Amino acid sequence: MNRLQTLFASGKKDLLSIYYTAGYPSLGSTLDIAEALEKAGADFLEIGFPYSDPVADGPTIQHSLQTALDNGMDLHVLFGQLADLRKRVSIPIILMGYVNPVIQYGVAQFCKKAAEVGVDGLIIPDLPMYEYETLYKKDLADNNLSNIILVTPQTSDERIRKIDELSDCFIYLLSSASITGNSLKMSDGLDTYFKRIEDMRLKNPTIVGFGIADRTSYQKACQYNRGAIVGSAFVKFLGENEDYLNKIGEFIGRFK
Repeated sequence: MNRLQTLFASGKKDLLSIYYTAGYPSLGSTLDIAEALEKAGADFLEIGFPYSDPVADGPTIQHSLQTALDNGMDLHVLFGQLADLRKRVSIPIILMGYVNPVIQYGVAQFCKKAAEVGVDGLIIPDLPMYEYETLYKKDLADNNLSNIILVTPQTSDERIRKIDELSDCFIYLLSSASITGNSLKMSDGLDTYFKRIEDMRLKNPTIVGFGIADRTSYQKACQYNRGAIVGSAFVKFLGENEDYLNKIGEFIGRFK
């Protein structure tokens, strides 16, 4: 098992994952942030690689992605930085981004390089499930990388079953079909959605993302799921605090 699979196989609950953009706020901040997040208590991390047309992201993450590109971040630079990843960070790491840069880099080469630096999984939201299954599944499997697939409240039961069949770690449950950065709404509809997924008794656990910004929304997500992902709130924190490395522990304390 990779580190991600090992974490979920442990049965640990109330997992907290943090997303941030590689190369933001500064080009060289990627590993420093990862190390500080692990020390502060994050259970696993999602490191975003920038792309010029991030259609699923809201203004906060869009800004971080453009800033990272302006700073000179690309996949070649990122893999160079991650060469020292496992000397400094032991928790599971996921790379998250759009499919276009991966295809330009070369999917097989991307997977090989990700494995070499110690990455455990990938989240590519705009990679069609059919293309993954027919074209790229072997590339990930050969490099012991988990593919994390997204589910929204509008996803059919049939598709969710298929996603569960293709997954080997966890399923990324979006709190809504909206873009990143919107607050999680505490509503009967959200309870119904979470309960619907719970009642399906999937073989893979679920983690909730989009709108997790405080302890209340984090605990709401954990009530039905194994944990939650904080993205826009942390990226916003990085942009607002020059001394962010020394305040990351305080940020994690907002959630657990």
